[in-house]
Amino acid sequence: MKVSKHSPRALLCSVLLCIPLLGQAETVDWASWFSGQISKHPDVVAMKEQAAARNADAEANEQPLYNPELSLGADRTGTENNFEAGLSQTIDWSDQQGALKEKAKLARLSAQADLSAAVLEQTSESMFALVEWRASKLNEVIAESQQQRLNALLEQVEQRQQAGDLGRADAELLFLSLSRQLSEVAQVKAAVDQVEAQVRERLPDWSPESGGIPEHVWPTLKSRVGDADLLLHPSVVAARSKWQLLRSEIEIAKRKAKATPTVGFRGGRDGGENVVGLTFSVPLNVRNNYSAETRAANRRALEAEARFKALYRKQQYELAGDRAAWKRYDEQLNEWKELSQERVQRSADLLEQQWTVGDISTSEYLQALGQRAESLKTGIELEKQAQLGLIELLRQSGELITPFQ
Repeated sequence: MKVSKHSPRALLCSVLLCIPLLGQAETVDWASWFSGQISKHPDVVAMKEQAAARNADAEANEQPLYNPELSLGADRTGTENNFEAGLSQTIDWSDQQGALKEKAKLARLSAQADLSAAVLEQTSESMFALVEWRASKLNEVIAESQQQRLNALLEQVEQRQQAGDLGRADAELLFLSLSRQLSEVAQVKAAVDQVEAQVRERLPDWSPESGGIPEHVWPTLKSRVGDADLLLHPSVVAARSKWQLLRSEIEIAKRKAKATPTVGFRGGRDGGENVVGLTFSVPLNVRNNYSAETRAANRRALEAEARFKALYRKQQYELAGDRAAWKRYDEQLNEWKELSQERVQRSADLLEQQWTVGDISTSEYLQALGQRAESLKTGIELEKQAQLGLIELLRQSGELITPFQ
């Protein structure tokens, strides 16, 4: 399996690099700023530290298993001083170190995969929050604009009522509409405050002046990842690496079950004579052959394999579902744009002119203004869902953090 060896910073800087607009300096600048924000998040920092610790553990597994042992002894018998010095070494007869080195290699791949998965998750959640923030701000603009229009309309109604052009019922209808609008503005502003808090939590240096995701960042090409490519998805790589790690534990358990002999050499003086000796010891695995450890490692590996296959299967279906959902929203958004074609923007002035000359009643005017606002909010919702759908699609495909080439 190929796993990227790029640094975490390089992975972070690769947000939305699947888009063909990457050559534009402004896109690169925004992606660099955004990736820098992701790298500062405590969750990502924690995963980087965890990866560093796991790499250190891997380095420890690559070291020799046994150090030589030095022994010294001295005693006195009568007038004779006796002493002895020895050196012994346990031999890795079954090459446990070879199995541990293979485990270390897999541990590094697993640590990198987990870090990439954390970056992917943080990237997608941050982009979700930015999309939600932009939509809430647009809804706020519509709500405030509607309130301002109703306030201006109330002044006109009062003037026309004094002139005798309108009755009291018209003013009451407008008052009720304005009251509802005040509540809606409060709700919309509260939603903006909540989403802003979420964005600030995800992006430490973000402010409302920073805005949302720039228009030039959005990709124009559809995701091209197929089922086979999903094997490179960080979450799938992480699950597969865990399975392979547990498979390596089987071999380690088998080799640990084999006896490891110890050879020693000693020399000294005893009773005034030189003494030289050679020792050899080997554990006898007769009371415990350690086969249970091997069986347990095998079962854990089988469990991890099943979980890996389940995740890969789930990823395939979710990718297909997300692609279909994004296409649906994108098609509906394009249809809405063709249908509106700035009609909604011009309709407010047209409706006011018709109401002023008496072509439509006040109740019809208020109803039409409400329908116009709903149409604008529909467009915002469709655009939001299309953008969220695209982010989710790129997250499920793993393309959201494609490294620089």
